[in-house]
Amino acid sequence: MVVGIYNTLARKVQVFKPIEKDKVKIYSCGPTVYDYAHIGNFRAFVFADLLKRFLKFKGFEVFHVSNITDVDDKTIKNSQKEGLSLKGFTEKYTKIFLEDLKKLNIQTADVYPRATAHINEMIVLIEELMKKGFAYQTDDNSVYFAVKKFKDYGEFANLDMENLKAGASGRVLNDEYEKESLNDFALWKSYSTADGDVFWDSPWGKGRPGWHIECSAMSMKYLGETFDIHTGGVDLVFPHHQNEIAQSEASTGKTFAKYWMHNEHLLVDNAKMSKSLGNMYTLKDIEARKFSFNALRYALLATHYRQKMNFTFNSLGASKNAIERIVGFKINLKSAHSSEPEGIKRLIEKMLFDFEEALDNDLDTSKALASLFAFIKEVNILLAAKKVSSTDAAYALSAIDRVDSVLGILPLYEPSAPDEVLSLMKERDLARKNKDWKKSDELRNKIKEYGYIVEDLADGQRCKKLA
Repeated sequence: MVVGIYNTLARKVQVFKPIEKDKVKIYSCGPTVYDYAHIGNFRAFVFADLLKRFLKFKGFEVFHVSNITDVDDKTIKNSQKEGLSLKGFTEKYTKIFLEDLKKLNIQTADVYPRATAHINEMIVLIEELMKKGFAYQTDDNSVYFAVKKFKDYGEFANLDMENLKAGASGRVLNDEYEKESLNDFALWKSYSTADGDVFWDSPWGKGRPGWHIECSAMSMKYLGETFDIHTGGVDLVFPHHQNEIAQSEASTGKTFAKYWMHNEHLLVDNAKMSKSLGNMYTLKDIEARKFSFNALRYALLATHYRQKMNFTFNSLGASKNAIERIVGFKINLKSAHSSEPEGIKRLIEKMLFDFEEALDNDLDTSKALASLFAFIKEVNILLAAKKVSSTDAAYALSAIDRVDSVLGILPLYEPSAPDEVLSLMKERDLARKNKDWKKSDELRNKIKEYGYIVEDLADGQRCKKLA
């Protein structure tokens, strides 16, 4: 089966064909480390993780780069508010971000390049743009990209160029601006006293890079002038990704990225996230409500990435229940040992086929999850009738693990559990040895009251914290 993905560049689903056979190079716009990332940010990172995991599932070798924006308008302003150096401030939030990725079971990128470590690459790229006539220096020693010199500017973002108007100066210095603004954008910003001690020397005097040039320089350093897939949130289509394309292709004369994939916005209780509404939830807020990060990951995956997602704590509760259903199913499979097996190989193979087919269709997670739960329902009927052999159960468990290698939603084994839980597990182990199955079940339920679920293995018991 081939992989089909929606390419923003073409505005349609296309068959994915990597530049190099069986190898995929991906660049994901990472965080601007000026504060805690919120769940809307993490939708983009979970989506990129799903894409990467599925491509690996399909047999591709994946090389993934995700940048860290550690110098821009926001990082400078907020570091000054906290009274920290830019480096100390951004290192603090970079560390928090990377820890949050682990909590959401997001696989580590191969490279996390920091913008401040690639200033020289940015300067070289800007010099090339000036040499080719796509950039110019102003009286204040800033350097801007000449939008009108790039004939295809606006096509990617589907801009109505004729009805857009430039500002009075025809230039914009801010990193972010509205879609209605058609302006030359800053590649290099000349030093301002507002920047404090944040500046680098350049051929145009001291200053700092603009936001857009950072991603072009870093992606091309690690992935080459043309690479396979660029991901990010839909809010980055303009101006950021449109500007990345313009400056990169003006410099090289080559296609920048073959496929562009964008996830839609996340709403909270059908409202846009904002500080004024108090709904910009971080992972700390999720934890404070006693929900697991596995449940949040499930919720972020359950809605197709190109559909707007409405987050509610009720939906997070439903995600928690869905994970518990899968975990409970795995536990039941491990105790299956029927002498009159029905044979479930056909059901397993159908589930795996349907799961893969759904994800082949532009990562349709809703349909993929539906195939998984339909399978669980059918097999649970056979388990209740004691018609699943240990051999078939092992095959089914392997299939669940294969599915979760893509979804990454199941909790890891707990390295430890409370003493009360450990004591109940010892008591249950004795009951099982005495074949007191009624007491064993009673103790299992008691353990569940503490928030843990027991798995019976060939060599004993193991427990997991409930999602």
